Amino acid sequence: MITDRSYAVEPWTVRETTLDLDVLAQSESVFALSNGHVGWRGNLDEGEPHGLPGSYLNGVHEVHPLPYAEAGYGYPESGQTVINVTNGKVIRLLVDDEPFDLRYGRLVAHERVLDLRRGVLERTCEWTSPAGSTVRVRSTRLVSLTQRAVAAVAYEVEAVGDRSRVVIQSELVANESLPEPDGDPRAARALKSPLEQEDHFASGSRLRLVHRTRRSGLRVAVAADHVVTGPDRTTTRSESGIDVARLTVTSVLEPGQTLRVEKLVAHGWSGARSLPAMADQVDAALAAAAHDGWNGLLAEQRASLDDFWARADVEVEGDEEIQQAVRFALFHVLQAGARAEGRAIPAKGLTGSGYDGHAFWDTEMFVLPVLTHTAPQAVAEALRWRYNTLDEARERAAQLGLAGAAFPWRTIAGPEGSAYWPAGTAAFHVNAGIADAAVRYVAATGDTGFERETGVELLVETARLWRSLGHHDSHGVFHLDGVTGPDEYSAVADDNTYTNLMARQNLRAAADAAERHPDRARALGVDEEESAAWRDAADALHIPYNDELGVHEQHAGFTRYQRWDFDATRPDQYPLLLHFPYFDLYRKQVVKQADLVLAMYTCGDFFEEYGEEQIARNFAYYEPLTVRDSSLSACCQAVVAAQTGHLDLAYAYTTEAALMDLQDLEHNTRDGLHIASLAGTWMALVAGFGGMRRDGDRLRFAPRLPERLRRLAFHVGFRGRRLRVDIGADKVTYALLDGEPLTLRHHGEPLTVTTDEPAVRPVPPVVRRATPAQPRHRAPTAGGAR
Repeated sequence: MITDRSYAVEPWTVRETTLDLDVLAQSESVFALSNGHVGWRGNLDEGEPHGLPGSYLNGVHEVHPLPYAEAGYGYPESGQTVINVTNGKVIRLLVDDEPFDLRYGRLVAHERVLDLRRGVLERTCEWTSPAGSTVRVRSTRLVSLTQRAVAAVAYEVEAVGDRSRVVIQSELVANESLPEPDGDPRAARALKSPLEQEDHFASGSRLRLVHRTRRSGLRVAVAADHVVTGPDRTTTRSESGIDVARLTVTSVLEPGQTLRVEKLVAHGWSGARSLPAMADQVDAALAAAAHDGWNGLLAEQRASLDDFWARADVEVEGDEEIQQAVRFALFHVLQAGARAEGRAIPAKGLTGSGYDGHAFWDTEMFVLPVLTHTAPQAVAEALRWRYNTLDEARERAAQLGLAGAAFPWRTIAGPEGSAYWPAGTAAFHVNAGIADAAVRYVAATGDTGFERETGVELLVETARLWRSLGHHDSHGVFHLDGVTGPDEYSAVADDNTYTNLMARQNLRAAADAAERHPDRARALGVDEEESAAWRDAADALHIPYNDELGVHEQHAGFTRYQRWDFDATRPDQYPLLLHFPYFDLYRKQVVKQADLVLAMYTCGDFFEEYGEEQIARNFAYYEPLTVRDSSLSACCQAVVAAQTGHLDLAYAYTTEAALMDLQDLEHNTRDGLHIASLAGTWMALVAGFGGMRRDGDRLRFAPRLPERLRRLAFHVGFRGRRLRVDIGADKVTYALLDGEPLTLRHHGEPLTVTTDEPAVRPVPPVVRRATPAQPRHRAPTAGGAR
């Protein structure tokens, strides 16, 4: 864990001014660059020392057998794990025959800066070798948001004090040695040197390696080209072998002279294309990048991010850490999905190998809501990836004896990548999350073409699953028994409220979409009887409620369970799943992560029918039970805490979500960033303090600020408009920056905003309620090392 402040608090940068090798792996995640297709961890340029080397191509994985003590019907047979592909960012340096290695000699100064506006990682250091030669090294690295296959590095060495002979080795390296993975030894064996060499090439300044994965059969090609600038008599030589291609640059630098290497790297992969085709593909990508050169890439990157920030920026006054953190969060969420284009958005993005590189429900329920209003094209692509895996989801549903499609709990390529575990297999709510994301995207963009081509089939097949999974009892009530909701400490339970409400929305949305697109519905075999059955099931879905306590139950019977003994639980026994058997957790009132509380955000219309007091009672009941043994919880609790008037508590949860990775609060940032929690920072601010909700095909807001924040402003894209919401302590300004007039609601009041004049409305006072307590030792971490 990062126990001291590692990064300077600045509004548009993340700056590290000292190099601490003990937290090198964490900083590699923080400084990772990606575009959703190519991912480079923030490893030092020279490759060593490192915490976890990481170069990733979205979708490139290896398969391995899943372990079972005994076989069983329907058990997934193979797991999928992201692999470290050919590393194109390595640039080694020798100074007067001494390797530039920060563990030796004397490090005079070292600084790294992640520039969130320019989209680059810059590094400056001054180093004196064991022999006494001093050099200054500067590097700038980017992964292009505009040229999908391309990443680049500019590396410059300057002699300081004395004449120095320097050698730069720019490399492509495959099958790097990695730290031994924890867990399944079969996966470890599968990942050891997973790339088999097929072709290597070196000529002039050009390098190329082509490999193929041993088991999954994916072909990976990486190529590099260079521009070298240095003193007279600077020489270059290139060579290649099985797993290494290298350009060696040699020069003698007088004091003040520099040697500069600009390196362009192109990446490609395919499960179908031939070796010559892949080689041509990356060579062509290099040619396109070289056409504009290094400066052209920099200019394109800045222009792309200028456009993004004009649509996505969130301004926070009163807390500089949260201001920095929300921009850091938005930058990484954009990186995770910007150019994924037909591939998943993994839980760690492309910042590390945590969770084996799998995508979960995190994408649809946490990441896509942010991108829907800031970079909607990425949402359409993420949902098309789900659409392209429908055959695997249908096959999985059939294995489970169900109709429609059962999307996997975790996957890279589409098939279920999680070993059979009743609790995980029963987490069918991932289906409803995908449907919800499709409905949300169409509502926010008006993209009826996407709805017709992609959305209708997703909605139909997910609705079919719910209809076959559930049943009507003798009273006509519809039940979904034996499911696992978001709270994994309450598994295989009957009528999980979150799942039932999300399924209800899914069923109704499918019926509505079938009515809007009758020819498409007919092609999918949907008739009036099936559509009516979806509506009947939705209307009859059971939502558990305890009349005596006056609260909704997380699942049927949850409130009659014995409460967990929080007083007897030590702080070092969290997370509970590592110290207590699941059997004990399943039969107690203890909540791993927001479940019914999340439902009050995602399905708020249902709860609002009961009134604000009911929402407040529900929140007060579940708050003392929720231990937040998941990074997905704090942001959800922040939203509902703000809605129920607990603004200071909401602020504390917002801070925890915002600093999850910058302060390594979960102790695992080394494995990659928590992309969903980063997205949750936006959720906590915009949906929490901004009170933003979707109301059909309109938006509504109920803004309120905690005392610690003086001002909050954010941008929202909706139906071709760009809306700016600027919230102060006692008033809010709605300004339409682009587009036709927009009708919205402000604290229930209808309001039409035009580009002619901003609309200003007062912020009503908060209803004061007693602040609920949290479980002992589990109050929100409001600022960590502040």
